Order: sequence, then structure tokens, then C-alpha cells
Amino acid sequence: MRSTFNSWYEKKMRATPELSEETDLVESYLDEIQTIAIVGISRNRHKDSHFVGRYLKNAGYKIIPVNPGADEILGEKAYPDLKSIPDRIDAVDVFIHPDHIPAVVEQALEVKPKVIWLQLGTGSHPNQIEKSTKAGVKMVQNRCMKVDHQFLIRDRDEKVSL
Repeated sequence: MRSTFNSWYEKKMRATPELSEETDLVESYLDEIQTIAIVGISRNRHKDSHFVGRYLKNAGYKIIPVNPGADEILGEKAYPDLKSIPDRIDAVDVFIHPDHIPAVVEQALEVKPKVIWLQLGTGSHPNQIEKSTKAGVKMVQNRCMKVDHQFLIRDRDEKVSL
């Protein structure tokens, strides 16, 4: 049985044809990706970025922490920037101040992920969406990857432990 919050999320994210289309795209991105570089992930387990990273790892995604001040986060080797990562990156999940988004998008476009995901709180960046689209990279902004996974994917798959 779906919770009240699940019902609210479903109604909210499908309230208009545009939102419904965006939600369908987000769901397809979450199905396609396997490796997620998390830019700005914190070592502090009480921070949202750390919690989201742990959730995504427990959901079966390979996470790659990107934090120049850390050697390891969530048991995974951390990298100072996206260009330092030797593995193929499917998604770049961004948890940084809105002023730094253009630089991270530039760097992300160099490694060519399938999608760049700007978390809630990172602002609105229409120029970056345009730049990303021209480069053939999808972009999501002002949505939480964990929340979208939780309500679009998790109920279809096995339960994810927090």
C-alpha cells in the first residue's frame, strides 16, 4: 500500500503535462544510470549530500565522491574533481553553491555523463541547461535524486535500506 506521501508526490509531480513529462524523463534517467559522481558530497553524515550518497549507494548505484578535502567518503575513494575520476560517469549529482554551478557544468561536460543533476538548493541555471543540451548531455535541476528514486524507482524494485 502506498503511503499518503507517495500519493502526494505522484499528484504533485504529475500536476501538469510539463511536470508529468519531466517526471517521466527523470524516471528514465534513473533507470539508465549506474555510476554517479557526487560533487560536493560531505564527510559529515548529518549533511544532505552524505545522506543522499548513502541512499544511492544502498540503492545499488556506484557512487564516486568528489570532494577535494577528503580521501574517502562512504567507503569509496574520493576525488578532487571530475577530471580525476578514471571511471566512466553516467551522472553528475551536484551539491554546491549556485555561484559555482557554471564551473562544475563545464567540467562535467568534459567527462560527458548522460545527465547532470543539480540538486535542490543549487538554483536555476537556464544558460547551463542550454549549454548542456547543445553538448548532448541531459540536465535536471531543482530536484533531489534520492527523493525521485525513492518515489519513482524504489517501489518498483526491492526496498532500499537507509
